Amino acid sequence: MMNDLKNRVRSGWEQELQSVLARAAELGSAAVLAFDLDSTLFDNLPRQARIVREFGAARGLAALGNCAPEHFTGGWDLRVPLRNLGLSAEEAEALYPDLKQFWSDRFFTSEYCVDDVAIEGAAAFTHAVVQTGAKLAYLTGRHEGMREGSVACMAREGLVVPDGEQVVLIMKPTLAEDDDAFKRAAHLKLRELGQVLAAFDNEPTHVNDYQRVFPEAKVIHLATDHSGRPVEVARDIVSVPHFAFAQA
Repeated sequence: MMNDLKNRVRSGWEQELQSVLARAAELGSAAVLAFDLDSTLFDNLPRQARIVREFGAARGLAALGNCAPEHFTGGWDLRVPLRNLGLSAEEAEALYPDLKQFWSDRFFTSEYCVDDVAIEGAAAFTHAVVQTGAKLAYLTGRHEGMREGSVACMAREGLVVPDGEQVVLIMKPTLAEDDDAFKRAAHLKLRELGQVLAAFDNEPTHVNDYQRVFPEAKVIHLATDHSGRPVEVARDIVSVPHFAFAQA
């Protein structure tokens, strides 16, 4: 999956980011730029690796104590790091149900999301956005119970933090809500903020939704990883590997 995503990135993607900032400077406070968090502005693999290590400690599996982000070579499939850490396919399959529950109990919490690290160039890009005068909306499938940890991580990693005015953080009220349905409903909130100039997300379903709802906007796909659903990114949506580029 990772290689397929990287293959989507074409030359000239840096200019696409530059053009978004230039257009934002033209529109100023009338413009809205929307950003997902997980796998868009943040790499959450350090969070996932911590959970696998803690699972190993709880189960007495010493090999899992070495788990690091680089062991996740197949997207979010938790069996992959187990195999990469030396377990057999049979052992990984047998442990998977318990690990998945252990992971679910921790992954969607403020306590663990503070381990995330910023995608390359993400912090500087968020600052460049607000310097144009445009509004920045963090629109995430994370729920309100993760707000404290999410904002703390933004601050530590140097991203612009929400102020409730120019920079807002839109989250699901509860964990139980479906991510796709929530983000579609949140499109209305974005319209209330102003003209949606650009939207950034790693999930094919979500970038395709953005393009359909906001055909006048520049929709940018982050070619990092995603949930693994068999959905293709629309052909005319630009994919970028990260946010690092030489700014004028």
